[in-house]
Amino acid sequence: MKQSTRVAVGGLSAAISLLFMFMTGMIPFSTYILPAASGVVLIGIAQESGTKTALLVYAAVSLLGLIIVPDRQAILLFILLLGYYPILQPYFQRFPRMIALFLKLMLFNLVILLCYLLMKYVFLIPDAGDVVKIAMITFLAMANFSFLLHDRFISMAITIYLKWFRPKILRTLL
Repeated sequence: MKQSTRVAVGGLSAAISLLFMFMTGMIPFSTYILPAASGVVLIGIAQESGTKTALLVYAAVSLLGLIIVPDRQAILLFILLLGYYPILQPYFQRFPRMIALFLKLMLFNLVILLCYLLMKYVFLIPDAGDVVKIAMITFLAMANFSFLLHDRFISMAITIYLKWFRPKILRTLL
């Protein structure tokens, strides 16, 4: 792919990701799904132009998103996990299955811990009581399960991109 084409595809991908992120403020209950969709857009950039270019597009979407995205929770979700994970996910797949699973869950739980520490010490949100802590443990278990489903979806999206979209759609356009 020519350099000018790579730049154009990177710009279009950034625009589509930003559009999805901006729509989180207009569509109720889209705080979780649209940041994930924004991350999926970056799969094509990672496959065609490389990880460095994809991370650059991720950084551009993150910085612009902080300025124009009305839903702060959605943009933080994109920045802290859902934006870069589709780019890095193929690197996790190089490890044996159980080690990869451990590393993925470790990354996810570290991000959750970072969010908790941000809420507690930066945004000064007080700790919950004991009853709420039990609910938080249940929420954390469900969040880990949801993350594993997201990981599986990313794997399927990469496979679809490589086996269907790239040979049938992308090659006819270029």
